[in-house]
Amino acid sequence: MEATICRPRPTTTGVSHKRSEEKQLLHAYHVNGDSRVRDELIVRYMPLVYGVSRRYSQRGEQLEDLVQVGCIGLIKAIDRFDPGRGVALSTYATPNIIGEIKRYFRDKGWAVKVPRGLLELNMKLERVTGFLAGNNHRSPTVDELAGAVGATPEEVMEAIEAGRSRCSLSLDHRLGGDDDDERSPMESVGDYDDGFDDAERRIILEPGLERLSSRERRILHQRFFAGLTQSQIAANIGVSQMHVSRLIRRALSKVRAEIELREGKES
Repeated sequence: MEATICRPRPTTTGVSHKRSEEKQLLHAYHVNGDSRVRDELIVRYMPLVYGVSRRYSQRGEQLEDLVQVGCIGLIKAIDRFDPGRGVALSTYATPNIIGEIKRYFRDKGWAVKVPRGLLELNMKLERVTGFLAGNNHRSPTVDELAGAVGATPEEVMEAIEAGRSRCSLSLDHRLGGDDDDERSPMESVGDYDDGFDDAERRIILEPGLERLSSRERRILHQRFFAGLTQSQIAANIGVSQMHVSRLIRRALSKVRAEIELREGKES
């Protein structure tokens, strides 16, 4: 006769003891309001939060960020849990943690704010795309995606385009190109140029300067562009310094009056 191998049956003592402790802690928190018990429950179920968060860590978000979001779901589950339901806390907490993480991806996991409808359609497309690609052994067409999610091809294209807003690049990210030619976006941004202000001033002054005579324009050019003093200008044109001062004031008045007239007409 063959010898019968006896294997010990798995004991449920450990599981029962754990559930008994869990019930005691939940009762102490919900009945007595002991916040220290709540902290202990959070610490006990952190491995559950990490396990759920790892499922979603391949979507471009840091695991630690997802764990923090999952902790919010765990805390809400502990606060809302009814010990009289007869279910384990882990059973009740898992969908709460998943829901909080999914809500994070939907509302805050995007670099650019996107309308809710496009967010939900984009998530549907992500699920459907993998399914269709596996069945057809190729990438699905836009029409196939539209039929699968019940949307128009235009809406599908808009949702796909919106999906590109999920992630943003750092300003230190190196742009593509040869190794010697790679630059970051910040290196492509130009510095402030005073010439833009000078060009704007010339545009504003141009109508007023057109009213001046060639002599008045020459005097203003020597005073404000060449930087000559009134005495130097007087020596250049053969008049007194006082006369140069009067000519400058009169020319500036003409320029100012013309600019104010133009601005009044535009407004």
